Amino acid sequence: MSKIIAIANQKGGVGKTTTCINLSSFVAAMGKKTLMVDIDPQGNCTSGIGVNSRDITHSIYNVLVGDCSARDAIVHTCVDGQDILPSNIDLAGAEIELIKVPAREKVLRKTLQPLKNKYDYIFIDCPPSLALLTVNALTAADSILIPIQGEFFALQGLSQLMNTIKLAKKHLNPSLEVEGVLLTMYDGRSNLVASVTSEIIKFFGKKVFTHRIPRNIKLGEAPSYGMPIMQFEPRCTGSIAYKAFAEEFLERNNDVEYTKITSMSSLRRKVPKT
Repeated sequence: MSKIIAIANQKGGVGKTTTCINLSSFVAAMGKKTLMVDIDPQGNCTSGIGVNSRDITHSIYNVLVGDCSARDAIVHTCVDGQDILPSNIDLAGAEIELIKVPAREKVLRKTLQPLKNKYDYIFIDCPPSLALLTVNALTAADSILIPIQGEFFALQGLSQLMNTIKLAKKHLNPSLEVEGVLLTMYDGRSNLVASVTSEIIKFFGKKVFTHRIPRNIKLGEAPSYGMPIMQFEPRCTGSIAYKAFAEEFLERNNDVEYTKITSMSSLRRKVPKT
């Protein structure tokens, strides 16, 4: 039985998609079967893992509106053991179409139910909002992973996110828990970042992951080549940080039976010439 993790924060640009791609990829490289569910109409998770939206026959949109099953829309990625339910711009109209659907907040949960025995971990990449698609993710998930940028503005809207989680837990998904908080784009040299980090730790306590993701230009470049960081530049600081975070994630889930990655360079995939 798999665990479903929604990666969510209504603030944009905090590293949700980067975290979804790289956490899922490293967990797959460690021997687990993973699925990414891209429910952001921008489709950045889809393109970031090398799937061309123009080549997609079925997307998560088709699944949500009942045109096909989730199994029919799944695409294999460039990482062994990792699949994706892709997204494209069609998803932008899904919230309007779902308005009249009975139990519209539970459509995604019903969609993913048949897949729970096929994957060890299912990661949902949420859009930067708290609208119906994100509510669907919170209803379907066992837990929520919250990436937070180590800056002052990251604290704004945090109470709104926690209130949404509280309401989803009360009315839609009583078993929903906070998986943890991941500090992203982290610069330990900054006094402001240290102050914000202290406030986040006060708020979330032990839910804050020990490992933090630093600012790293290679993390920004990798999606343009359709690769996770472990294939694009396995020895960069961003790759090393996500590997350590993936290990901590599995350990927190008491999933100790995973393959240790001893050679990061063995993960590299040739970067295509431009």
